[in-house]
Amino acid sequence: MFYIDVFMHFFLDIFTTFVVYIAMYLKKTRSKQYTYLQVVESYRDDNGVPRHKVLFNLGRLDILKKDPSFATVIDKIREEISESTKPEFKDISDADIVNWGYKIYEKLWKMFELDKTLDDIQKNSKARFDLQSSCFRMVIEHLLEPKSKLGVYANQNRYYNIPEVELHHFYRSLDILSEYKELLEDKLFYKNFSVFNLKVDIVFYDVTTFYFESVRSDSLREFGFSKDGKFNEVQIVFGLLVDMEGRPIGYELFPGNTFEGKTLEKALFKLNERFNLNKVIIVADRGLNSKINLKLIKDNGFDYIVASRLKSLPSDIQSEIFMDEGYNFIKSDEEDIFKYKSIDYKNKVSLGNGSVAVLDEKLIVTYSSKRSKKDKADRQRLIDKANHLLENESLIKSSFKRGGKKFLKEESSNKEKCYKLDEAAIEKDERFDGYYGIQTSETNLSEIDVIDAYHNLWKIEESFRIMKSKLEVRPIFHWTEKRIKGHFVVCFLAFLLERTLEHKLRTADIKASSRDVRSTINSMNFARFESKGQTYLLKTKFGSLGSHILRALRIPPPKNLSTPDELKF
Repeated sequence: MFYIDVFMHFFLDIFTTFVVYIAMYLKKTRSKQYTYLQVVESYRDDNGVPRHKVLFNLGRLDILKKDPSFATVIDKIREEISESTKPEFKDISDADIVNWGYKIYEKLWKMFELDKTLDDIQKNSKARFDLQSSCFRMVIEHLLEPKSKLGVYANQNRYYNIPEVELHHFYRSLDILSEYKELLEDKLFYKNFSVFNLKVDIVFYDVTTFYFESVRSDSLREFGFSKDGKFNEVQIVFGLLVDMEGRPIGYELFPGNTFEGKTLEKALFKLNERFNLNKVIIVADRGLNSKINLKLIKDNGFDYIVASRLKSLPSDIQSEIFMDEGYNFIKSDEEDIFKYKSIDYKNKVSLGNGSVAVLDEKLIVTYSSKRSKKDKADRQRLIDKANHLLENESLIKSSFKRGGKKFLKEESSNKEKCYKLDEAAIEKDERFDGYYGIQTSETNLSEIDVIDAYHNLWKIEESFRIMKSKLEVRPIFHWTEKRIKGHFVVCFLAFLLERTLEHKLRTADIKASSRDVRSTINSMNFARFESKGQTYLLKTKFGSLGSHILRALRIPPPKNLSTPDELKF
């Protein structure tokens, strides 16, 4: 707070104190090829020893000299000081800190023409408030300092020059967003495609869950298998499509008891009917690898790359997997082996009534010595858990073969049930150590391209991680279906802007984590104060990353000292 107080009263108190008390003075310091100006205070410590401390860094002297606004303020202060030995400055307001860094996201917002789209939606919905400003404020707060809508309302003075919004307008905006979610997706898809060079030849799809701290279910919130481990609370299922750069294409919400394999059909409809794409490869993990899903992808004219369940494949294919012939080595050191082979595979899909469809696939099998060590260690942990269960058989309550129970088998002795280690299951599992399989219907891609495409699935996993942590989709503070759906539209818009900014920074060869980007944008502030009816904005320091971000988006930085009329944005 001391720093801010000195900062707020700088233009008056610094020079007054300098003239009268000789307690503060201006100091020039040299760093590399530049000279910097500082305000320094002299004082004596408890032992009477003279000390000094830097109260404020004014910036580079050469820039300050060229800044006419700064020079004007200094001249005015000098004029006041010359009138009296100890003048009084009663018309200087306290300063408040306001953020202008959000202008970075505002530029992307306008590049996507979200302002125009939301204005059109407002007219169609007959809303009598500024829908675009309301949505933009929620998205910006979600990106920079996530909080409830009540918190957004209470925090409105944090940002420079964003119109204030009534609290009930935030909630009404969520209702409207839920109604126009598909229109927004369509507009953003085609704008992304034309302006931001969206590449959709390979699309990643995955599913996660978001839970509510509630046991009240409805048509959307339901109990189901939770990926957060929150099995005693209702949830919703969230399916997300992203492109090769990790940018979101679209999403769907499903009731919380929906099995993830059942969500794919809606995603395919979005790609096929709404976005009119005719050449797409869907990349997904094992959770979506069912024969019906794979046929569904092919029936829609797309191809797929999915993780294979090697242990469920026919025995003749498994035999070929373990044969040494046909493997290509990428690494062959004794401590680091990585090899792969391709097997032509006819994936037979039962359609009922005795009819069978055949999917022509390539099964690409990889072996990694590093993965083998990990698989062995993972299995040993399960065996240890199984032995613990054998010592406490009362803990063996469920018939599901999960965790340590995977390696237990049930036997009967004297009409009593007992358990023992399933050595055959352990031996079978050990055979697959280090092996991994990928199935693809795209037979024109090379094996390496398929492996690379599947390994890029981490981008969607990262997307979920960002949405669940940095963007804080949770906690969800809404309880009606419309508000929940509108909340996810806000999250989607915020996520789209963040990933687009990250893509632009990568393109400009600027390396920065999303956390660093958020911290930097949050540090782009003005100290705003008034003097004799004029508002002044003094820019605070924000570091080199901020300068790189502004340059990448071609946003001119504000001057060190400006009036609102002088700002270029």
